[in-house]
Amino acid sequence: MKTSITFTLNDREVTVDTLPMARLLDVLREDLRVTGTKEGCGEGECGACTVLVDGHPVNSCLVPAIQLQGARVQTVEGLAQDDRLHPIQEAFLKHGGAQCGICTPGFLVAAAELLAREPHPSRAQVREALAGNLCRCTGYQKIVDAVVEALA
Repeated sequence: MKTSITFTLNDREVTVDTLPMARLLDVLREDLRVTGTKEGCGEGECGACTVLVDGHPVNSCLVPAIQLQGARVQTVEGLAQDDRLHPIQEAFLKHGGAQCGICTPGFLVAAAELLAREPHPSRAQVREALAGNLCRCTGYQKIVDAVVEALA
């Protein structure tokens, strides 16, 4: 039986009728057509589906929709403001931090959260903050470079 869930998505209140145990990832992509968040493994191991829920990074493939009631959700689409890319998005472009693009939204969201709480992170802090995000296409150096220099 479907239930009505209201939450804030990228600074806009939304209401969706969905199954309570539907995954946040599916609610975003299928019900709300917000498709920047990608599914990598579907098991919470790769971080491709990382979004922020109440300011904390989560694997959206593991979060049941019922937990969204009243929550604030931010996806990669919510990083840019007023047609201006977020500094981490600019840095990824500058440093070539994106490869195939499947993992990129998760890295961007996790990095933006890190930069919000630690504006000048060390390389070690960046690596720790992004440890839950896997990329099959890169050696991570360009991604770390982008995060370190994003707000420098």
